[in-house]
Amino acid sequence: MEDILVSLLKRSLPEELASVLNDELQNLENGNFLAIFHDPKVQVLLGHQEDETTKDVYPKDFPLWSDYIFHRLGLILSKRHEDPGTALQDTAAYHQNLFFIAAVASLYAFLQSNVTGPPLPFSSASVLLPQEISSNPSELRTLRQKLVASFSADGVAAYKLTPNIELLCLAETILICPPIQKNFEASTWARLRVNFLHQRLLSEVASSLQTSIYDDLDTLKNLVLSPEPKYDIGNLRVHFLLERAAIHIHHGFDKKARVDLDQAVSERNFDFVLTGLMGKRTKFQQKDTSQLLVLARSATSENTDASKLDNNVVEPSRPKNLDLNDDTLLESISFTEKASSTDFKEETSLPASLASLDPANQPILDPLDSVILLSLASSITNTNPSDGLTREETLPYATRVLEGGSSNWQVYTQALLIRSRIEGYRSRTMERGLLQLQALVDQVIAETSTSDSVPNDETDNQVTSFLPKAKGGESGPVSERLRYIFPLCSPSRWELEAELAARWVNIGGLRSALEIYERLEMWAEAALCWAATEREDRANNIVRRQLFHATNGNDETADLEEERWEGAPRDPPPADAPRLYCILGDINKDISMYEKAWEVSGQRYARAQRSLGRHYFAQRDYTKAAESYSLSLKVNALNHSAWFALGCAYLELQQFKKAVEAFSRCVQLDDQDAEAWSNLAAALLHLRRKPKEGSEEDGSEERITSHPRSDALKAFKRAASLKHDNSRIWSNILTVAASTNPPSYADIITAQRRICELRGSIDGEKCLDEDILDRLIRHVIQEESGFDTSRPGLARLINELMEKYVKPLITASPKLWITLSTLYLHTNRPSSALETHEKAWRATTSQPKWESGTEAQWNRVVNQTIDLVDAYESLGPRERTEGLAGGSGELVAKDWKFKARSAVRSVLGKAKDTWEDSEGWDRLKERLEGLKGRD
Repeated sequence: MEDILVSLLKRSLPEELASVLNDELQNLENGNFLAIFHDPKVQVLLGHQEDETTKDVYPKDFPLWSDYIFHRLGLILSKRHEDPGTALQDTAAYHQNLFFIAAVASLYAFLQSNVTGPPLPFSSASVLLPQEISSNPSELRTLRQKLVASFSADGVAAYKLTPNIELLCLAETILICPPIQKNFEASTWARLRVNFLHQRLLSEVASSLQTSIYDDLDTLKNLVLSPEPKYDIGNLRVHFLLERAAIHIHHGFDKKARVDLDQAVSERNFDFVLTGLMGKRTKFQQKDTSQLLVLARSATSENTDASKLDNNVVEPSRPKNLDLNDDTLLESISFTEKASSTDFKEETSLPASLASLDPANQPILDPLDSVILLSLASSITNTNPSDGLTREETLPYATRVLEGGSSNWQVYTQALLIRSRIEGYRSRTMERGLLQLQALVDQVIAETSTSDSVPNDETDNQVTSFLPKAKGGESGPVSERLRYIFPLCSPSRWELEAELAARWVNIGGLRSALEIYERLEMWAEAALCWAATEREDRANNIVRRQLFHATNGNDETADLEEERWEGAPRDPPPADAPRLYCILGDINKDISMYEKAWEVSGQRYARAQRSLGRHYFAQRDYTKAAESYSLSLKVNALNHSAWFALGCAYLELQQFKKAVEAFSRCVQLDDQDAEAWSNLAAALLHLRRKPKEGSEEDGSEERITSHPRSDALKAFKRAASLKHDNSRIWSNILTVAASTNPPSYADIITAQRRICELRGSIDGEKCLDEDILDRLIRHVIQEESGFDTSRPGLARLINELMEKYVKPLITASPKLWITLSTLYLHTNRPSSALETHEKAWRATTSQPKWESGTEAQWNRVVNQTIDLVDAYESLGPRERTEGLAGGSGELVAKDWKFKARSAVRSVLGKAKDTWEDSEGWDRLKERLEGLKGRD
């Protein structure tokens, strides 16, 4: 198997112990787990044999079989008085190492029986459990049900039909033993794997498990990724990075996963590129078009060609890759040229190692490099699986692994699975995607199913395959299947079947999906399936049947079609009762079901409080909503959506400090959430200015302070960088940038320009902020050393903003025209300045019924008219500096007096009936007399 964990164990063993344990280590590498379990000392641990320390320990004295094993393990590993002549096989160190090997063997056997196959050559119940239990189907069923129930965490239940659960229990029990944890550095890695596998047994992420997993990752990081590693093991760092990336992807931390994958690429010196080459994709295509593909070559396979394997090398075994068999699409892209610099990456040319590759005949990749490509595909798809462009970007990664051929059976299987997921969204490939997924389901079921693997010993529940069983060349040995299982994070048999059922739902195969869900006893999924087809009555009955007895109390005589299951609640409730109660609450809009879910989970099921929070938020009861979300976050503090909703509730309650804390946690969990950044900024705007840590409190003028508005501006800018087309965010940037002290003029210009681009064609001048633009112009006039638009700087940026973006939008705003005239006046453009004054006056006097309106309207007309007269008087006599007449000596307006008098007389004539003898009337008459005096 050559698993990295086994390699780490070997390197950490003293030479004498390594020699004594050589057979056990060899059995572990070869997948011969039964030989390890049959070791006499392991038999003592399991209770099949007894010694002086364990002879009085019986299973009946413990509530769980795992407790029984843990107690026996503690007795065996308890402090011994070892004489100098004690045989090595009787020392505490030997026992600890042997049991650690047994734990790893148990973990791998569990994976073999549930994920990879081939079928276990032994009955795990007979090998591990006491004979009186394994030989009694009823006792065995009860014990396994208790073990599965013990894996519930934070109110989330493990899959109830998990086969051979005793194998995982044995691994976990040994690895949590204090002497094992203390003396084995490798135990942290093994425990991490067990905890992550435990997490994957649950229907939802459990926060407590997630915390344990990431604590172990931090410990391993210090051991594996330190600058001076303790162990010199090839690809140790790469294996850790790939496993950590798989864990990140499962928990939705795709950005962290990409960082680890990029580092793994660097460690491996792996050359690959997503690029485009000319080729044909359809059978009837006449012209070549650019086709996406991945060019890749492993650093360790320079001379390996997929089609030219050495005659002495046996072609690797692979699962069945189904043909597309489409009347339009080709089986694979037909390329008409070799690799060139038509590259989608930032580099200007392809790496030298890839430039000579034939895209249709690329070399086989090292399995680790194939895992990197498949992990990249999973991280991309996990981000936005339904987006067409995302799928087009993802498919070439899986295609490269498949068409180049993989040297590992499980890696090739995973590539087939990822491709089938992507192809399920396209009409031309949907059939192959569904059949390929069905083939993988059949393969895994056929190769993991034994009579012992069925939890209830109901062998009639086995599934028959409608595709041929895998041939010899399509099957791989257990050591090959398990070697990369952890970085691949391959799904279990029931996860694959559930995925197949979901695919049937997507294409309308409701009956096929329900058959799968009911066989797997995934009642929650079956109910959701009915609810999605607007059959809430059927969904309701399915869920209530799991939670309540029949209405008349007699479940055996109940008519499954007519019964409404309104009897007493089942006691004890099923392990997944919290989830079922929440689904019932969703179907019936009944908040009492959410409260019941919280109660039966022992106040550990965070989803129940999130559901209550959503209900109260919709009802505008923000106090109760905040309380519910806060309770949910005490259980699961890593839930991004709950922090976001809590922040929104605090905003509504005007508890801005708490809102800042909530949205800060949001952006810590996902710094790509533009809405969270925007809301964080909105909350910061309402905070008071506070001294920075370490500043003086003596009231001195030079005290350093941190203004929330500056922080808010940074947050808004981050939001805008993520949602560049959101005009609301840019409007907020504009407002906040203008309100900081001093204003951020560069941000004002950027924001106003972007708002014009986004809203100008729809809103016109309404998208312009008159006051901010006026302040912007006045700032440049007052602070800049000359308004020189020919040099780079703020003046040029403002001039470009006004000319290119603002001026085309101005229609009816006098203030905007005046602001523009100010710009023209200080850039020596008197003709344009006078023209904008005229437009400002026309905009004012074109307002309807100002002649008979309010005194304020009348005064605005008076002021604008006097302003126009002043502009004529000041600018009319100047020489033109613009256009063809610029520098010719021609005046801006040689008839400016006539125009000025005409404007005043026009206003007086229209306002005579209403405003004669008013103060404004007198001002205009006085200004008119002044113009006459100039003749």
